[in-house]
Amino acid sequence: MITKSERKMLLKVVQMSLKKLCPLIVLLLIGCQQVGISQEQDAAGEADIQLGRQLKIYKNTLLEGADEEIRIDAASEMLFSEEPAARRILISVLGQSENQVARAAVCKALGQSRTVREPIKRKEDFIEPLIAILIKEDSGTAKLAAEALLIFEYKRISKSIDKILTDESTPTQAKLNAIGALKLQPDMRAIFKLINLLDHSDKKVAVACENALHSVGIPVGKDVRQRKAIINELKRKGKDVFFRDLRIRQQSRMRELETELNLWQGRYLTALEKIYESLADDTAKGEFLIKQLRGPEAVVRLWALKKVSQRRIGTQSKLPGELNPVLRGLISDDDAGVRLHTAKLLSLMVEVDSAGKLLEQLEVEPDENVQTELFVALGGACHYAFSPNSKIKVSVGVRKQALEWAVKFLVDPDAKRAQKGADAIRKLLERDGLTGSEIDRYFGLLSEKYKQQQENERVLRGELLGAMAGLCAQSVYKNEATRLFGPLFEEAIKDPAALVREAAVNGLIYIDKARALDTFRPVMVDDSSVIVRRKVIELAGEVGGSQDLEWLWEKVGNDEQGQHAWDAMLKILKQPQVDASALKVWVERLDSTDEQAKKPSVEQKVSFFEIAARKSEAQEEPELLKNIREKLANIHIQNGEYEQAAEYLGLLRETAQSEAEREDILVKLLEVYLKWPKTEKVRDLIHNKLLESDLDPNGIIVHSIDNYLSSDGDAELVLGALEVIKVNDRPLWQKQMEIWSERFGKVRRTDDR
Repeated sequence: MITKSERKMLLKVVQMSLKKLCPLIVLLLIGCQQVGISQEQDAAGEADIQLGRQLKIYKNTLLEGADEEIRIDAASEMLFSEEPAARRILISVLGQSENQVARAAVCKALGQSRTVREPIKRKEDFIEPLIAILIKEDSGTAKLAAEALLIFEYKRISKSIDKILTDESTPTQAKLNAIGALKLQPDMRAIFKLINLLDHSDKKVAVACENALHSVGIPVGKDVRQRKAIINELKRKGKDVFFRDLRIRQQSRMRELETELNLWQGRYLTALEKIYESLADDTAKGEFLIKQLRGPEAVVRLWALKKVSQRRIGTQSKLPGELNPVLRGLISDDDAGVRLHTAKLLSLMVEVDSAGKLLEQLEVEPDENVQTELFVALGGACHYAFSPNSKIKVSVGVRKQALEWAVKFLVDPDAKRAQKGADAIRKLLERDGLTGSEIDRYFGLLSEKYKQQQENERVLRGELLGAMAGLCAQSVYKNEATRLFGPLFEEAIKDPAALVREAAVNGLIYIDKARALDTFRPVMVDDSSVIVRRKVIELAGEVGGSQDLEWLWEKVGNDEQGQHAWDAMLKILKQPQVDASALKVWVERLDSTDEQAKKPSVEQKVSFFEIAARKSEAQEEPELLKNIREKLANIHIQNGEYEQAAEYLGLLRETAQSEAEREDILVKLLEVYLKWPKTEKVRDLIHNKLLESDLDPNGIIVHSIDNYLSSDGDAELVLGALEVIKVNDRPLWQKQMEIWSERFGKVRRTDDR
């Protein structure tokens, strides 16, 4: 068992390692990006960027906006504005240390402008305020300024940076900020400057330069001579080779760091797993998962989401109610992977009141895969909320917005998204609350989308018909769906695509089972699709009649569907309208040598004969009933099922019409008791016969017992049971017992014999 202190220590060690690795990877990503940018030609586009709002609105948004993205967007709009006032606002904000979030937004907008083809006009205006940030601010803000300076070629800012590094009055932190800016610059001269600063009198500056060079894979040398050699070698290689080698080193280092990061993440998750498994009960585990879902690391939130999914699917343990608001919050998580897994989880946890949050995120979701899963979860949440037993209330407005999203997905050219849209429409239209015109519109869109599909788009056509079939099954608008989709189903059963035929069969069954069977019987009993054939067979068993027995019988010997066909036949034969004459025909056919190719199993025969026996008895058909009971008795004897055989022989003996017939049945019953063996039954049967009369040694009863004893039967057991029979004046029987006793030597004579 892991102790509480051990848990804290383990997690702390792993988290510290992760925090050290992540910034290094980010820096390398920036470095690789800059190496690539440095080798590209500056190409200014001619995009016409127009302000959509007044400058005052952008200024207020930049200074007071609650969301970082909105602030950056406002700064970007002003950055490309033709109005001089816009530029003055941005420069002013860069000089305002009291509004750090606005200053950061301007720096990030400048940095992001490197990926925009529209050039910044008079961008030199920003050199001085950005350099001022390097001089005055801490490393966090200075890093943003250093990244923003990447919009300039190194030669435009080198003098300003040199001044920071050479001015003795400049604080050490400013020099360190300048070194951070040099490290990001994709220029050989920046590397040379870092090498030349390795012998700086300020040890912090020298160490920072050494670390910066190590981070980009440049050797530092041991002395001035070696460093000059390094510079000369870099110059000899030239700019192109330098940047190629730099990119290779950075990418290699980035891979190493990613590997190390994955290793530590794995260790961290293993530690979480051990802690989770060590918790005593479901309540503690639930609280632990909620804590991890609220944590700052996306990888941990993903781990916790997977654990919640496992508990939801794989166990019967109840999830805590406190989890629901946490999951709703994760719908808009910063990490796309977390949003994706949350949406998938909510598709299962439809009882969470999440429709409103899902709809909000769907409106702004940038990732197409996440958007699809959010939409699927939204459809499920609305479907559940409108079900009769749901305690969740979703407004009609949310439902209609969800339907409009379903339409967007339905008309999407992508088949998978279209299928999701069709399925959502099916779910959202099961309940009442829409006008007739709205229903006609959504149903019409489904129908039109289906008609637009080409023959080779069989999967989507099948899915679309499946959605239509679902609306014919349980929607409150079933009548409207039947009217519009019924003709499509009837046409689709001729389609060459199995998926389409299967969906069409379902649709027609949902509309009218008896009519559907009439439609299927001439054309689909031998369909190439196993699924279609099985559905038609099952439908025949449900609503079919005597006219279906023949084609079902033809399928009985088929291993693939024989049992289904036989089950359907039995259901039909149970129907009240199937009379004794029909039963007699099939009783004879099962015993016919001409039909043995069908090879119905013993179990199948027994199930049929049992049904036939009950119906014959109910319809007062004694001859047919006798025939069936004889067959059942013989089958059970052959299978060694003597108890069942004895039951049917007993029934036959009760209804026997003559003494000779009863005697024959009695002999069979005796043979069954002997083979069972059931010696008390043998004893009682013989005793009753002796009460009537003595038993002739040449008679069939004595002959049956003799045959059993002679064929390695348990003579001691049987004769022991017969010995206790006490009936006077039966000399023939007593003589026979003496013969068996002498012959098998197993029975001791008693004094009163």
